[in-house]
Amino acid sequence: MTVPSPLTTFLSPAERAESGRGARRRVPRSSHSRFEAGPERPDPVEVVERQSATRVQELVPVRYGRMLESPFRFYRGAAAIMAADLGAAADTGLRVQLCGDAHLLNFRLLASPERHLVFDINDFDETLAGPFEWDVKRLAASFAIAGRANGFDTAEQNGAVETCVRAYRRRIREFAGMRTLDIWYAQDDADRMRELMAASMTKEARRRTAEATAKARTRTHLQAFAKLTGTTAEGRRITPDPPLITPLRDLVTDSSPEQEKELLAVLEGYADSLSSEHRYLLRRYRLVDIARKVVGVGSVGTRCWIVLLLGRDDDDPLLLQAKEAQASVLAAQTGGDSYDNQGRRVVAGQRLIQTTSDILLGWTHAMGLDGHERDFYVRQLRDWKGIARADTMDPAMLRLFAQLCGASLARAHARSSDPVAIAAYLGGGDRFDRALAAFAQAYADQNERDFAALGAAARSGRIATAVL
Repeated sequence: MTVPSPLTTFLSPAERAESGRGARRRVPRSSHSRFEAGPERPDPVEVVERQSATRVQELVPVRYGRMLESPFRFYRGAAAIMAADLGAAADTGLRVQLCGDAHLLNFRLLASPERHLVFDINDFDETLAGPFEWDVKRLAASFAIAGRANGFDTAEQNGAVETCVRAYRRRIREFAGMRTLDIWYAQDDADRMRELMAASMTKEARRRTAEATAKARTRTHLQAFAKLTGTTAEGRRITPDPPLITPLRDLVTDSSPEQEKELLAVLEGYADSLSSEHRYLLRRYRLVDIARKVVGVGSVGTRCWIVLLLGRDDDDPLLLQAKEAQASVLAAQTGGDSYDNQGRRVVAGQRLIQTTSDILLGWTHAMGLDGHERDFYVRQLRDWKGIARADTMDPAMLRLFAQLCGASLARAHARSSDPVAIAAYLGGGDRFDRALAAFAQAYADQNERDFAALGAAARSGRIATAVL
């Protein structure tokens, strides 16, 4: 019996390394230092407006208001703009499963299914296969932009960027020498984090890391349950906080049995995407309430629901988040994707590059209140999550966080790609590190110009904003 391989051809390590060196000849590492907005570059405001056209229109001003809080907040919501910029440049052709929006705040502490704290990527809305450097460039630029927001000088910003890229490059080289299963099982748990940072962690950094770890352990589904729900005459229900949290019963007047059947059908469709044992687990809960929730910066206006289910009694909750999945911002730059459901794309990408995927991660499609069917992915709401506060970091702490993020991104990429070829491309020196520091500064400048353009659009009345 012949086992089919996902590769059409098996290459030796030497041949794989030569493919990386060949990519270096086509696209020299130093070429990544450049970013220039050409005359064909699309209007950044128009790019954001096109995205907003398919979203909940009453929430679009909230999205713009959040993006206009700072250049860093703008950057978080501008993945589509950067995707177009990256797609316009020559690329290495060394493909990985991209996160697609690898800015620094999309890395955080998470709970593994075994209830261990790990550090990993936590946003896959834009995941798609593409050149490895697109993720690295988006992550690198985010450190320059965050450094500027904190008032750091250029040398301090570059220090964070180069630390990030160096950590990525060195860990890819580490993975290039590892066995395939060892790469697949690699995790950045608390012990691995201490190992990565041992040489450079100060007493203050150790204290803050310990605090972040302890806080992450308190951010459980029970904490979310206590915060988001309350006791009513009908039992436990989601507490309204419009427009940030709006129960479905306040969005529609139809409370007939047909509405309940529709919601149950959505959950059944989601259940079908789970493995059999997890379907069994889900069916031990009953649907109680559902509400629309405003989330994030770039995601504001996408349809996002929180679903309250109860098991044994009112003190046995399960909170799920069902978030609309639209086409990846990278699709136009990579020739599209082959998924018939964008929620399935998100779930497949997450399972491929994240080592700690939620056991209840799944997908479905649902009929919206406007009568249109849309794709969704579903996961548990808040389960041991620790979120970084970049605005409180000094230069040393930002560098430490950059080291973690760069190493974690390398692990994610190594699972879905050829680390031997990427390592050969990057080499043992710091040429790529320095090139991306230059790129990050150039792109931070462009990000500030785009931020100003959105601000001008708001002042002229072209777009409406709201602050919540």
